[in-house]
Amino acid sequence: MKIASWNVNSLNVRLPHLQQWLAAFAPDIVGLQETKLDDARFPDDALAALGYRSVFLGQKTYNGVAILARDRAIADVHYGIPGFEDEQKRAIAATVDGVRIVNLYVVNGQDIGTEKYAYKLRWLAAVRDWLADELQRHPRMVVMGDFNIAPDDRDVHDPAVWNEGHILTSTAERAALTALLDLGLHDAFRLHSLDAGIFSWWDYRQAAFRRDLGLRIDLTLVSDALRAEAVASGIDREPRTWERPSDHAPAWVQLG
Repeated sequence: MKIASWNVNSLNVRLPHLQQWLAAFAPDIVGLQETKLDDARFPDDALAALGYRSVFLGQKTYNGVAILARDRAIADVHYGIPGFEDEQKRAIAATVDGVRIVNLYVVNGQDIGTEKYAYKLRWLAAVRDWLADELQRHPRMVVMGDFNIAPDDRDVHDPAVWNEGHILTSTAERAALTALLDLGLHDAFRLHSLDAGIFSWWDYRQAAFRRDLGLRIDLTLVSDALRAEAVASGIDREPRTWERPSDHAPAWVQLG
């Protein structure tokens, strides 16, 4: 089972890219982030024509998450983080073929010391509590998404710039990600590669993609129960080369 995560940065703009990628890459399950569509405008029929069922939680212009499954039923869908009051549509979970899929669009945080940064840390703490409960009920779990956190210095193009005082790499953000991993989750990419300099996001500015000035902030995390089944993982850079691309590339893990 191939499971992928992709921040499409507007499904209205990137639907042709998604359709092209689904046909070529053929993932079984996909989590999308930043769909930026309210639910009435989600392209359910267009994706169904490719064999994908969809569940989604969206809002106009901002945020938005979805889970797609190819020729598989999607069950036990949950929208949002239980007990966390939040108008932003950033979290969705569902079960597909006995695997619990949790898809997250983690808060960016703007800058250290801002209210948005404090909100990010509160949000991640609420996610940790939620996942702790979910893992009790669903030990076979994949948590995916745009985490807006680079796990360590291997995951940034310049550690001198992206240091503990910088958003996306700050000590508190990395500690919050570690707290999720400590629940019994594993960064699937790192199960198969210890290499530095492999990224999933490149800014649109300063020719960042051409110069490979990126960060690895899109993650697929597998639970203890699935670790041995995670036989391959990676990042598909191809869609980032297309015209008018998302600034993110899909991250994926293969369970087999």
